[in-house]
Amino acid sequence: MMVPVSPDEIFEMAEVIERNGARFYRRAAEAAGDEPRRLLLQLAEMEDRHERTFHEMRRELGSADAPETLDPDGEAALYLRTVADGKVFDFEADPASKLRGDEALAEILQTALGLEKDSIVFYLGLKPLVSTPGGRDKVEAIIQEEMSHVRLLSEELASV
Repeated sequence: MMVPVSPDEIFEMAEVIERNGARFYRRAAEAAGDEPRRLLLQLAEMEDRHERTFHEMRRELGSADAPETLDPDGEAALYLRTVADGKVFDFEADPASKLRGDEALAEILQTALGLEKDSIVFYLGLKPLVSTPGGRDKVEAIIQEEMSHVRLLSEELASV
């Protein structure tokens, strides 16, 4: 039997994803040239903002509250439980710890693209479980910003 995911757990996972993303970008920036360093540090700051947004949403919701679901069949909750169990991607794994410091910029950008895509997929699963329209709007804004990260990283990768 699958244990349901609590709203607190969902937002905690989102915070971890954003924290890991920011750490990855900062660590990657240490070895990058000036222009890529600016981009990577800018992305890290955006991830910091996302983490704060999810932290605030988590605080507002409270760990005991149940979400008002837009997911009558429980598909999103089942998906997020699969993520939480590490079967889709390991959201707790720190991608920055895998950086050696001698990666080529193209390798860093490819890894970053994968991380951004994983976060988008996670947030798409999260969105139907958010209890308020304002909260869903915040998640949608983060999804859109993560999509812009994919565009920025793709453009940077094409220029390398």
